[in-house]
Amino acid sequence: MYFAGADNHSSRGWALPVGTAVHERTFQLCHSLSYREWSGYYTVSVYETHHEHEYNAIRNAAALIDVTPLFKYLVTGKDATKLVNRIIARDITKVGVNQVIYCCWCDEQGKVIDDGTITRLDENTYRWTAADPSLRWFRQNALGLDVLIEDISEKVAALALQGPTSGRLLNKVAEADVQNLKYFRVTHGSIAGVPVDISRTGYTGDLGYEIWIPWNEAVKVWDAIVEGGREFDVKAAGMLALDVARIEAGLLLIEVDYISSKKALIESQRYSPFELNFGRLVHPEKEHFIGRSALVAEQRAGGPPRRLVGLEIDWTEVEKIYEKFDLAPQTPSTASRVAVPVYSDGEQVGRATSTTWSPTLKKMIALGSVRAGFAQPGTRLQMELTVEAVRHKVTVSVAPLPFFNAPRKTATPAI
Repeated sequence: MYFAGADNHSSRGWALPVGTAVHERTFQLCHSLSYREWSGYYTVSVYETHHEHEYNAIRNAAALIDVTPLFKYLVTGKDATKLVNRIIARDITKVGVNQVIYCCWCDEQGKVIDDGTITRLDENTYRWTAADPSLRWFRQNALGLDVLIEDISEKVAALALQGPTSGRLLNKVAEADVQNLKYFRVTHGSIAGVPVDISRTGYTGDLGYEIWIPWNEAVKVWDAIVEGGREFDVKAAGMLALDVARIEAGLLLIEVDYISSKKALIESQRYSPFELNFGRLVHPEKEHFIGRSALVAEQRAGGPPRRLVGLEIDWTEVEKIYEKFDLAPQTPSTASRVAVPVYSDGEQVGRATSTTWSPTLKKMIALGSVRAGFAQPGTRLQMELTVEAVRHKVTVSVAPLPFFNAPRKTATPAI
């Protein structure tokens, strides 16, 4: 059993953030100077003074997003497949080489620690992404196995290219079989002479790709995409635009829509996969995995006590509240990550965790966690809304997720 590297950039918690592999390019474009810290890195919140143009690029053209701060691990060795299958709830033996899966992993009580993607690059070679540092957990569960776990977070840069013209753009600039690349598959090739992996994945719910690049050559790839993408109206996009798109797509954000069980302070902060709409990611019929017994027991007990749902806010009621203050109704300028209560007949039955105005759907929408008895689509509830420092309640309807699901996301060919 061998281990390489450490969760290095997570150790910068007491230090200033640093730039990613393409910081010299993103800094030039960031006229707003609006940044945030993401796992020890400077990350652009919005390039302009508002994220409208960046969001429009995701939904109507092509958006280039620096997602390098993701934690990235390379798992190799004779027992690599055994380790992966021991940790995640999904059955990795059903995944072929050059296939990508979305998965979650749990603690012994069946509560979600994190979620991410795993790419099977070879029979016993996996690239694993995570939102939180995970090397220690992987190491603890690799005892006795012949496996090498390497933290490649500072060796591999990652760019997301998302939007309806992203496929044609990549087909132009990449020496790779992009045209026939299926959803959640990966191909190998080069861009500007730089070897890259290109996966048909993303965090926007749209047609999109993620490009995995050697760290020191990431700027060359960025420049090639920007130069070759002018005719496809490519635009750099930051986290504010990405937040709106991922809520529309019903995609969760850790520490916002749920809390890692490793960071939870009380039992109600711990979530099972079934409470987060991750049921499809749980394969209890496979060999033993961490948390299996608890998850099987939860299923036998009739399912989870609460569920993740979509919420559509009644805009007419929002307008009436603003009228009381002689104000024009206002849509949120950015997506909200502040949880607010959700009620049924005055009793709190859950909370909305992420809320935004959807420019595409022309609706105010939210992701929420509610008691299972109130999770049926069409159920009418109330959500707290604050106007002029006064708390109000507006009607919301439970809606199936995702809110936005474009056929182009999964179509092959996508060009």
